[in-house]
Amino acid sequence: MHWLEGSQMTRLYWPRLRSPVFLLYAVDAILCCAAVYALVLMQNTMPAPRAIMLAVLVAATCAFIFAASGLYRTEDFTRTRHLFISATVATLILLFFLSLLTFLMPASGSGLIQGLVAVPLIFCAAAITTRLGFSACMRHGVLECRRLAVIHPDGAGLPTPTAHSWLSGHGHTVALELWQAELGNTEASVRALRRARIDTVVMADTEVPDAVRRTCDAAGIAVMDQAEFLESRHTRVDLERLAADWLAAAKANREGAVERSLRRLMDVALGLFLLLATLPLLILAALAIKLDSPGPVFYCQERVGQGGRVFRLFKFRSMRVDAEAAGAPVWASKADPRVTRVGRILRLTRVDEIPQVLNVLRGDMAFVGPRPERPGFVAELAKAIPHYTDRAVVKPGITGWAQVNYPYGASVEDAWMKLTYDLYYVRHRSIFLDLMILIATVRVVLFQEGSR
Repeated sequence: MHWLEGSQMTRLYWPRLRSPVFLLYAVDAILCCAAVYALVLMQNTMPAPRAIMLAVLVAATCAFIFAASGLYRTEDFTRTRHLFISATVATLILLFFLSLLTFLMPASGSGLIQGLVAVPLIFCAAAITTRLGFSACMRHGVLECRRLAVIHPDGAGLPTPTAHSWLSGHGHTVALELWQAELGNTEASVRALRRARIDTVVMADTEVPDAVRRTCDAAGIAVMDQAEFLESRHTRVDLERLAADWLAAAKANREGAVERSLRRLMDVALGLFLLLATLPLLILAALAIKLDSPGPVFYCQERVGQGGRVFRLFKFRSMRVDAEAAGAPVWASKADPRVTRVGRILRLTRVDEIPQVLNVLRGDMAFVGPRPERPGFVAELAKAIPHYTDRAVVKPGITGWAQVNYPYGASVEDAWMKLTYDLYYVRHRSIFLDLMILIATVRVVLFQEGSR
């Protein structure tokens, strides 16, 4: 078996990874801070320390709104229509925030207020321009900052169609052929990788030998197997390659008391805030449901929670009371005739999900986690999908990694795909990931992605 020098050849790919997004974050933050700080200094309405604090506050808010609107999803940069819609939505939300901010600020002069209100319009144009520019740079490989070697173990080289399926959807790639070397000669392999300026190695269709992993790690070269690579690329696990004991090393199983308490505190605080902020909307929704169709306002349903415990979930009723007259659970379908007129609006806007906050406050659920399923579906899916019950290691959530990355599921195939995202969340769970999911949820609600 050969690797980097010898008689056989293999292909090395230089794919675009996600590092450019962090550069885009930095560009947006710098532009935002500079614009607001310069505006405040020109108006001479507040001292420099306060001006810096205001600029940082606006920049942080801008980054949150941009992320929630989908302006950091590189796959959307080339979709011009979607880019313009995202920028417009972000501009309107930022305009509302800055208008509220200037209203709450003490008298600072009409010039500053007008200037801050004009900031969103400038950012809208800047967001579209920078993203079109980033898209062009990524298409031409300008922002490729890491080089990846995909190495086939049998010495025959990785077939091009397989490589393209690995790297599809990740921008421009460049193929380079190098001679292979003996796999066991790790020192020679590392020298060859350094000459090729490779910093990541993926072993296709085989596990990474311990000697190769240790030597590459010591040399600062990341090495992973095919499953690890695909998981990092697509942010979902490969169920067919998942080890039987993977759950023991998952972050959700190693969560400390401090992180667990902090997450619970966040759930309670966010739940109380959401209930108070949406109370008028909840009252209107309840009245509309009562006037639209006979039956109760709320719909209580058994769901499976953490550790397989069954609890009663609260939702606004969006279907007829006889939606499951046969007694068996039924997945919702597109244009489902069981959905009422008001229910269709509630489901599109996700307002029907808000009463689940009561389950969060009771401790049955968290804000972020796998979608809670019905006992009948869980029993069916556990027989058809490997590792399905592993998702119960954490509390179910109102939103989750699967919900923001995959549309509503109504089949075993959809459940399989959603589980790949749910288990990725279980493996990599963190407070930071929870915050990113909450931000992405705003985008999903704004664009009604995957609603049914």
